Amino acid sequence: MKNISIIGSTGSIGTQALEVVSANSDTLNVVGLSTNTSIDLLEQQIEKFAPRIVCVMNNDAALILEQRLKAKGRSVEVVTGVDGLIAVSTASEIEMLLTAVSGMIGLQPTLAAINQGVDIALANKETLVAGGKLIMDAAAKMGVSILPVDSEHCAIFQCLMGNKHEEIKRIIITASGGPFRGKTAEQLQLVTLDQALKHPNWSMGQKITIDSATLMNKGLEVIEAKWLFDLPRDQIDVVVHPQSIIHSMVEFIDHSTMAQLGLPDMALPIQIAFFYPDRIANDRQALDFHLVRELTFEEPDLHSFPCLQLAYDALDIGGSMTCVLNAANEVAVAKFLHQEICFSDIPRINAAVMEKHTAIANPTLDDVLSSDAWARRIAMEITISRS
Repeated sequence: MKNISIIGSTGSIGTQALEVVSANSDTLNVVGLSTNTSIDLLEQQIEKFAPRIVCVMNNDAALILEQRLKAKGRSVEVVTGVDGLIAVSTASEIEMLLTAVSGMIGLQPTLAAINQGVDIALANKETLVAGGKLIMDAAAKMGVSILPVDSEHCAIFQCLMGNKHEEIKRIIITASGGPFRGKTAEQLQLVTLDQALKHPNWSMGQKITIDSATLMNKGLEVIEAKWLFDLPRDQIDVVVHPQSIIHSMVEFIDHSTMAQLGLPDMALPIQIAFFYPDRIANDRQALDFHLVRELTFEEPDLHSFPCLQLAYDALDIGGSMTCVLNAANEVAVAKFLHQEICFSDIPRINAAVMEKHTAIANPTLDDVLSSDAWARRIAMEITISRS
């Protein structure tokens, strides 16, 4: 049995991960789970998977869940807040942590787990965007594996199996283009929240769905890829591939290109991370090449979708700038989800916060946390002029 914890178990990735656990209950055992406020779903997960410890980020919701479990005679430890996430992530018996929370909140529990010698299945790109050097240095020191759960990075990871790092010419990250592919910057001024939340290919949480619509998600993936695969910016490219069949590619120095293909289904990268280095069978739907009519590719439109360019810029500057961009974006997306700003204001806020920041070249954890807090405060204060 492999003992695992999942932080963010009630989100899109977390629930799909538990489907993988259900299909492999003879080899995977759940020790810890977490949610922000979705205690009804977490309670159902507790009934089915019997974790020893769970975290509810919201204190009031944690108390309600604790009372419910006590009434049922369930002996489950309920913890709360960031300290609670760390407790779930560092439970003594776990061998792997799936970091599936959304946003910067994943950094500290992931780092704590690494320092306990726990392998990481990483579905939280913001952890590497904000603190990539801290995470990778700690993983190297502890001999810990960081296994990517993003479909794109998992694809690259698979393409690199059996090949040498020095043989890589470039990696090519594919993007669906989101719901607004082909729209002009002027047209994007008028899009609605409902339109932005309708991704053409993937079923994801709200934050990542908006990031996909702005192409910020792809920018964050570029930054994440730099740390995961130890590559400079000029060896990381993005191509728009609307069908989302090719999940990413690697071009080697002999100009041979390897691609990983499959239907849009996050269960596969989750399963690969859980069972690496082995592959196991599953009952997921296979790709039927007789039904694949076309695979098309185009350059990303950096004028209409400037968030991707901002990510390139932040990566070029380096240091704390990627953390600041991530924090500003989290605030901007939250404002858009609450319909306080329009869609096109997201990159404007991100750019404005970056412009105000002087990057710290080699940030410590305290530097990362303070830069994150600073960027959030500045992003909250920014108002967009309509003149």
